[in-house]
Amino acid sequence: MAKAFVIALLGAESTGKTVLASALATALAERPGEPARRVAVVAEYLREFCDTHSRTPRREEQSGIAAEQTRRIEAAAQDHDIVIADTTAVMIAVYSEHVFGDTGLYASALAEHARYDLTLLTALDLPWQADGLQRDGPHVREPVDAAVRSALTRANLAYSVVSGSGVARLEAALACVQRALTPPPEADSTKRWQWHCERCGDTACERHALLPEA
Repeated sequence: MAKAFVIALLGAESTGKTVLASALATALAERPGEPARRVAVVAEYLREFCDTHSRTPRREEQSGIAAEQTRRIEAAAQDHDIVIADTTAVMIAVYSEHVFGDTGLYASALAEHARYDLTLLTALDLPWQADGLQRDGPHVREPVDAAVRSALTRANLAYSVVSGSGVARLEAALACVQRALTPPPEADSTKRWQWHCERCGDTACERHALLPEA
């Protein structure tokens, strides 16, 4: 892969990945006082597949969809400064496990994902919206979110959780991107910035806002 800065957006269905990808691309391409950047958004190939075939993929088609998503990210990275991936092969691996009980895609998906520069995980704080074949229902968001976090944690891949709605969600994402692009001098440049938890003791964590009052 070329030296493009690759931002990977992961998250359960109906958590605003596509909207955020577009807003991020616009904001990063038009940063005042900074050199112009060539920014690309790599759309979700799974959506294209479903639209083209008028159905969801079968088990044996999952690996090909994951490979095509990765190929498109790599192609965009060849001639852009920043690439925003509206999902990666990791999400295909997660759904392959969730729908088919198949965990065979994780190894390759996580190995590819490790090459990306920043992972943003969209929080579950947006209302669920139907979207045809693409979405199963609000009941799948919690288990999918947990599976994404678990996969990244197992692979020791850092991620930052993005929450809030509208401009607030975009600003939260931009803060993560800016921190990753220009880390403070004292930061360890060998480590990616990370901000995540699994119902941890961090009172600022987005999970606390989603939990019912005790």
